[in-house]
Amino acid sequence: MNPIKNKKDLETTINELRSFSYAYLEKYSASKQQLRTYLLKKFLKKKLNINNKKDLLILIDEVIATLVKENVVNDKYYSDAKSKVFLRRGYSINKIRYSLIKKGIEEKYIRASISKIKENEADPDFFSALKICKKKRIGPVREESNRGLFYKKDMGILARSGFTFDISKRVLDISKEDFKKLYKMI
Repeated sequence: MNPIKNKKDLETTINELRSFSYAYLEKYSASKQQLRTYLLKKFLKKKLNINNKKDLLILIDEVIATLVKENVVNDKYYSDAKSKVFLRRGYSINKIRYSLIKKGIEEKYIRASISKIKENEADPDFFSALKICKKKRIGPVREESNRGLFYKKDMGILARSGFTFDISKRVLDISKEDFKKLYKMI
């Protein structure tokens, strides 16, 4: 079980893990998986006398479990906060979901965060698509003479941003005046 044979070295290793965790969490908000990856990389760089990586992972998991008990790391709140930030940036619901999956958040927290967004916001994908249009200067923001030429390209940009065909078509068919009115509402 102990990756380090000496008990004193084991205690110092656990204390180092905790101090690295606290230092990292002071700078960044992190999910459990991100913190676990950071600590593993940090200790592999140090090249200590660790016999087995699995034992080190067990120690890291114990430290993370204590941080969860102390409510320092909480994936539920992390998921809610990140989903709101992503929505403000103009991410679609699909892109928010996959970004949270990449961060190592459990599916139940992702579903809860997305359902909160859908309850609180009126058509979040549509308004996020408007933000993307403004940010990338596509669709209704383009000059009228160029809109037809770049229609396929704009559809591709919105599709890669995670928006459905219907929402992309709806946004790209808006006139400039309507776009300005809708963008002021955001």
